[in-house]
Amino acid sequence: MSKLPDFEALAIFAKVVELQSFAAAATELTLSKATVSKAVSRLEDRLGARLFNRTSRRLALTDAGRTLAIKATQLLADGEALENEALAQSATPRGLVRLAAPMTYGKNTVATLLPEFLARYPDVTIELHLSDAIVDLIGDGFDAAIRIAALPDSSLIARRLCPVTRHIVAAPSYLARHGRPTHPSELAAHKCLGYAYLSTPGVWHFAHASGEQVSIRPNGPFSVNNGEAALPALIAGLGVGALPDFIVGDAIARGDLESILDDWSQTPIGIYLVTPPGGPRPARVEVLLDFLAEKIADGGKKARKG
Repeated sequence: MSKLPDFEALAIFAKVVELQSFAAAATELTLSKATVSKAVSRLEDRLGARLFNRTSRRLALTDAGRTLAIKATQLLADGEALENEALAQSATPRGLVRLAAPMTYGKNTVATLLPEFLARYPDVTIELHLSDAIVDLIGDGFDAAIRIAALPDSSLIARRLCPVTRHIVAAPSYLARHGRPTHPSELAAHKCLGYAYLSTPGVWHFAHASGEQVSIRPNGPFSVNNGEAALPALIAGLGVGALPDFIVGDAIARGDLESILDDWSQTPIGIYLVTPPGGPRPARVEVLLDFLAEKIADGGKKARKG
C-alpha cells in the first residue's frame, strides 16, 4: 500500500453515497461515469472489500461501505471547507504579509506609507522586517522585499519602481582641510567611509559622459552596515561617503554636506519590489505590492521633478 490514502477515490465514493447514483455523481463532478466507476473499483481493490451491492435498478452499501461512508463523507466535507477557506483567503485581502526592507528606507519611507494601507485593508496585518542585509525570501518565509540595488537576484521576480540618485558627499569642513576632489582617482588619497552592503563594498565605480570609467578602492577610518549611521561621521568631517539621496538629501539641502564629483555617475541603482517565484499570490500580498508600487513610483517621480 502506498503511503498516502487515495483521497480522490474516497471523495468520489462519498459523492456517490450522497447522490445514491454513479451517474449523478459523475454529472456533479464533471467526470465520466466510467471514471467514477473506476475510482470506486480502485478503492474496493485497495481495501479488499466490496463497498456497493449493484443491480441495474438499485445501489446499496455493504457493511464495509456503510462503515467507510461515514468517514469518507466527513473527509469530503472537510476538504471542501478547507478549499473554500483557502479560496476566500486568496480572493479577499486578509491575513499576514511578511515584508522585508532596508533599514533607513524602510523606517523613513515604507513605514510611513503603511498606516494608509492598513486603514484601507483592515483585515491585513503586516510584519515589517528592517535590515540592510539581503534576506533569504524563500528560506526565511518572506512574502516580498524592497531592495535598493543595481540588479536584484535573478532567481526572484522583480518589479523596478524608480531609480535612486547616489551622491559622493563630504562636509564643508573636510573639504576645507583636505581639498575638493575633481576626479574620482583623487579619492584614493582621501578618507572614505565604507558601507558594508554595497554590491561591491571594496570598490567604487564611476563613469563619465565622455565614456571614461574609473574604479577606486576606498580606504578610511570608519565603516558601517547601515548608511544612515555614517551621517554623523560625515557631517563631523571625518571623510567622504557614497550614499543615496534618501539618506543624504536633507543634509545636502541644509548645507551640512556637499555633493562632489557631480559630473561623474556611479553604477545605476533602483528600488525594486522582489517576490519569490511561484504561482498566484494571495490577494493580501497583491494589494500590498500594488499599493507600494504606486506610492514609491510616485515618490520617485516627484523626487526627480524636484
